[in-house]
Amino acid sequence: MRVSLRLDSQCVRAFHVMLLQRLASLPDVTLFVDARPAGGGIPRSAAALFQLETAIHGLPRDGLARQVPLLELAPYRTEQLSPDLVLDLCGDVRLEGTRVWRVTYDGASGEAALLALILNGQTPLARIEENGVAIAAGRLGTEYGGIALASFQDMLARTASLIVAAMTNAAKTVPVLPEPAQAGAPPPIPTAAKLGVRAGKALARRIVQKIYHLCYNAPHWKVGWRETKGRDLFDLRAHPASGWNVLPDDGSRFYADPFPILHQGQLTLFVEDYIHRLGKAIISAVPFGPAGPLGRPEPVLELPYHLSYPFVFERDGEVWMVPESCANGTVDLYRATAFPGGWVKEATLLSDVVASDATLVEHGGAWWMFATVRDGEGTIRDGAGAFSDALHLWSAPEFRGPWTPHPNNPVLIDIASARPAGRMVKRGDQLLRPVQDCRRSYGAALGIARISHLDLIGMEQVVETILNPGALWGGRKLHTLNEAGGFEFIDGSAIAPRWKQRGGGRY
Repeated sequence: MRVSLRLDSQCVRAFHVMLLQRLASLPDVTLFVDARPAGGGIPRSAAALFQLETAIHGLPRDGLARQVPLLELAPYRTEQLSPDLVLDLCGDVRLEGTRVWRVTYDGASGEAALLALILNGQTPLARIEENGVAIAAGRLGTEYGGIALASFQDMLARTASLIVAAMTNAAKTVPVLPEPAQAGAPPPIPTAAKLGVRAGKALARRIVQKIYHLCYNAPHWKVGWRETKGRDLFDLRAHPASGWNVLPDDGSRFYADPFPILHQGQLTLFVEDYIHRLGKAIISAVPFGPAGPLGRPEPVLELPYHLSYPFVFERDGEVWMVPESCANGTVDLYRATAFPGGWVKEATLLSDVVASDATLVEHGGAWWMFATVRDGEGTIRDGAGAFSDALHLWSAPEFRGPWTPHPNNPVLIDIASARPAGRMVKRGDQLLRPVQDCRRSYGAALGIARISHLDLIGMEQVVETILNPGALWGGRKLHTLNEAGGFEFIDGSAIAPRWKQRGGGRY
């Protein structure tokens, strides 16, 4: 197939070079570049904003938004020999008798459209369109919602993932989302605004956020718990009227990602235990009695790198854990030799991958692993997209592996429902999956999705409920749901002044 990539020669970015490299690696593709000037790119003020954000936030200078010389396109043919398909990034290709796939963001083409949505605080819906019909679509996301450059680069990377998915016939769809089941979500942001004005407001927000971070630990998560009494959030689809109890901390650390397990009659809660002063987390555990926690969480697993999301489960008479260790580029399996401690590494399930919140489930005669992966190929690479919007699957005959990647990875691109938020549960013949809704910001809300299809062909889910923080859960966010032994656990962020830390922690 002869494929022409239409881009603007006046603003060639590292993103374009990366996309060309990925397209050129596809089988049976002869690649051309149409790099005529397009005009109408992002304003010069955006470049100034990018430079300032790079200086303030210490961003790398070699990211995907970096402008590169036109000479970097030299390895690719420029003559246009009647292409079979045009990939139009500019929105200006008009060819009769030739297939044209146009890349749009909320219906508009070009980098300026994407950047305007970012500065307006919106979640862009990217589509690959042919004659106005979507070939593939995805909700693009980022964990750096307050930083325009980082968001821009994350979404460019995921745009490349979407294009390659469409080229390999692994078309993506975006699930329809219900209205939130809990009041408390902020009002929608107006859409009509000039780019220059939005850039100025975005810059002002950067200054306010800088002051905020000087005064407070942000984020500072907290864990909520309650007795379910036979009615959990999977049944209620709303916060219970009785509210939540909070697992206390001393202000120098926070607890998040609660994972309970009932083992030999004892309920134990495992948490991410993040020490603000160290800037990383360990895994800690606390036993629970009928009235709640019996003491405070104590360390059970500490490594040189950050750990979180302690996915614990029981199998073959032993307790196992798959903690998130994306900072190490691995997904590892541990076994408890002196429960709740004594964790020893049994296997590396995946390597050379930035995988977030790996969640295992046994379904249909096989084991499945769900995780969001930072880039489109599953290998470690700086500046390669968000951590939360691209869902990858792996399958295995048993939980120890070997794990095989799904042929259609990423099976879903959606910042609103891709990232796992806890164990999957079975209710009758239904498999329910907690998901993170990160449209407003990372971990802003919790969704409950029903998996309607899962096999080697693909995965489909229906998001049936969205829960927001609100009056009945005082945290500013909500992003984990787990239960065991008649208790249910969630988490969310709060405000913790830095001056309350002195003399508080164990570390």
